[in-house]
Amino acid sequence: MKMNLPNKLTMLRVFMIPVFVLFMLVNITGPYDKYIALVLFIAASLTDLLGGKIARKYNLVTNFGKFMDPLADKLLVCAALICLLSRGMIPAVVVLIIISREFIISGFRLIAADRGIVIAASYIGKFKTVTQMAMIILMIADIEALHTLTQIVMVAAVVLTVVSLIDYIYKNRSVLTDQE
Repeated sequence: MKMNLPNKLTMLRVFMIPVFVLFMLVNITGPYDKYIALVLFIAASLTDLLGGKIARKYNLVTNFGKFMDPLADKLLVCAALICLLSRGMIPAVVVLIIISREFIISGFRLIAADRGIVIAASYIGKFKTVTQMAMIILMIADIEALHTLTQIVMVAAVVLTVVSLIDYIYKNRSVLTDQE
């Protein structure tokens, strides 16, 4: 299968995740690990934005992209949340809410895929992802002067996570019925 540019950017994001985790959890460069991890996370997040723009502008939207792009986002965000949790930088309840939502949505997507339905990400889901990524960037940066902003963005991320879950289930409730 020949991959287009947006799909290559999605796969690049996936391959950046273990490198990001390495810099978050292993002391490689000492005080610079945090900054390298931050740059890697921002770069990975930007591949999401860039890939989506290119796919829509040049009509390069594929079923692979519809499936893999949200999965890559989930992997990146969940990896970052687990790293932040292991470093005591985020409340466990926030991580549980966000990761639980991702498992529920993944289950929905599997049921839909079994029926030949590919469900693309919604706008509220995309906004949720951007807010979560902003929260993670602020937390990795760990700038004392931005502590209040970080807390506000964290609350917004949790609220959008829950709202997007409800929206997703409601809009795709037919996937759960036995009718095909």
